[in-house]
Amino acid sequence: MKKIIEEIEKFNEERDWDKFHSPENLAKSICIEAGELLECFQWDNHYNKEEVYEELADVFTYCIQMAMKLEVDPEEIILTKLEKTKKKYPVEKAKGVHTKYNKL
Repeated sequence: MKKIIEEIEKFNEERDWDKFHSPENLAKSICIEAGELLECFQWDNHYNKEEVYEELADVFTYCIQMAMKLEVDPEEIILTKLEKTKKKYPVEKAKGVHTKYNKL
């Protein structure tokens, strides 16, 4: 993760783009790129893997930039949220089902 963050920082510094990366703009960009990822699957399940990988990378990149802007460690917040989610979806109730946690 450290190398990715360093590369993103370098990329943005070289272009002087950090000034455009407010949390609001990054949140919009995440949604836009997520829409482009979804578009890869719009009509059927015969998707182009390279296009999916590129759109997924864009979503990840903007999410990492959001974490950087908010001065939070992505690994830390993901693991913290995963622990909360484990409690909401205990294996004995959630295994093999897609039921929302409040209806398990």
